[in-house]
Amino acid sequence: MKKPYTHYKLGLLFSLLTIVLPAVASAEKPQSESLKGLPLIATEDFEHGTRDWKPTDNSAWEIQQEGNNHVFSLIKKKSNYEPPVRSPYNRAIYQGGEFADVILDLKLQSTSPDYNHRSLCLFFGYQDESHFYYVHFGKKTDDHANQIFIVNDAPRTKISTKTTPGTNWDDEWHHARVIRKVQDGTIEIYFDDMETPIMTATDKTFQHGRIGIGSFDDPGRFDDIKIYGNPIK
Repeated sequence: MKKPYTHYKLGLLFSLLTIVLPAVASAEKPQSESLKGLPLIATEDFEHGTRDWKPTDNSAWEIQQEGNNHVFSLIKKKSNYEPPVRSPYNRAIYQGGEFADVILDLKLQSTSPDYNHRSLCLFFGYQDESHFYYVHFGKKTDDHANQIFIVNDAPRTKISTKTTPGTNWDDEWHHARVIRKVQDGTIEIYFDDMETPIMTATDKTFQHGRIGIGSFDDPGRFDDIKIYGNPIK
C-alpha cells in the first residue's frame, strides 16, 4: 500500500528538480558585459603573472603583493629603454590583440614623490615603438604634461583639445579610462569621474593598435584592467 505513495514522492521530487536545477544553472551562468556598446574582451588582475604584457625593460617592472592582492608595479623612475624618438621610457604593452574602437579601464596609483610632473601614462593605437597615442596624467599641465599625445616617427606632439590644470595625484589608487573611436577619431580620457572626460582629442592617424600602461619617467602601480573592444588581429 505504501509503494504508490513512494512513487508519488519520487515523481514530485523529480518534477521540482527539473524546475529548480535549470534556474540555478541559469543564475550561475556568466553574463556578458559591455561598456558603451563594446564587449568586454579581456580582464587582468595580475594574480597569475604578466604573460600577456611585454615591457620595454623587464628590470623596470615586477609583480608586488598588497595583502591578498597582486599588482603590476613600475619600480624605476627611468628605465634602461631608449625610445627611437622623444616619448615615454616606461611601457608595458598588451600582447593579446590589436583594436580599432577600444575602451581601456583600470586602476592606477602613482608611487612617485610629489613634484610638478608626477605622472603615469596609458597607451593606445600602439603600432610600434615610434607610432602610437598616449595620455599623460601629469600633476601640472603644460605643453608636455597632462595632455593627449601622438608619436608618429617624431617626438611626441600634443593633440589635446581639452585638458585640466593638472591631475591631482596623491598616494591613493585612482580609476582611469580611455575611450577611442576610430570612425570619428575621438579620444576621451576619464579620471575618477566617469561621467565627464578630463581630456579630449580628435585624430584619425592610427586606425588600430595595441594598448599599454606605463609612464614617462615615474614609478607607479596598475591593477584591475578591463579591455572592451573588437580585436582585429
